[in-house]
Amino acid sequence: MIDLHFAPTPNGLKIKLFLEEAGLAYRIVPVSLSKGEQFRPEFLAISPNGKIPAIVDHAPADGGAPLGVFESGAILLYLAEKIGRFIPADLRGRTEVRQWLFWQMAGLGPMAGQAGFFRVYAPQAVPYAIERYTNELRRLYGVLNRRLEGRAYIAGEYSIADIACYPWIVPHAPHGQDLAAFPHLQRWFERIAGRPATQRTYAGVEDVYARPGRPVAAAPAAR
Repeated sequence: MIDLHFAPTPNGLKIKLFLEEAGLAYRIVPVSLSKGEQFRPEFLAISPNGKIPAIVDHAPADGGAPLGVFESGAILLYLAEKIGRFIPADLRGRTEVRQWLFWQMAGLGPMAGQAGFFRVYAPQAVPYAIERYTNELRRLYGVLNRRLEGRAYIAGEYSIADIACYPWIVPHAPHGQDLAAFPHLQRWFERIAGRPATQRTYAGVEDVYARPGRPVAAAPAAR
């Protein structure tokens, strides 16, 4: 059993999506960010940075005590290696997947998060910040769009690279992006949106970038 300390942000949804795809037994442990539950001592013992998601694996491969893992990229790598799926076994394929996973962690996620904050949550409009992060996110969409030309998935077979990127593309509209401008990315997005595990992951999930929150699945363009 895996405990998933979770809030329905893109980073939290990455791990839920992986667990649904893998068919692993897991339990959701809700973490209310608005109530500051991410700063509780018991959560900080698992995730010292005070950020979701985090997991506790009660059946680690070494047979030892329950193992906590924090940081969504590290969690995806840990789980993929645990079950031997969603990451290639060969050196070159594995390296390719890792590159795109780290690209998401270092670029797509942070820039999308900043665009979302300044476009949706900032108490005052900051035009320079809105323009800066929206434009940089558009550039990153272009990088991913070019990568997906002629490819079904980012790095060969469906992998943790796709699982990491997809939840950050879901809120494209509030992030100021039009998927129609990125046809290869749009095709990839729609393919993943149609997967049964994706449908289960997003069923009843509220869009954290909408005011007020609305179920993501209620809007076909943002599943």
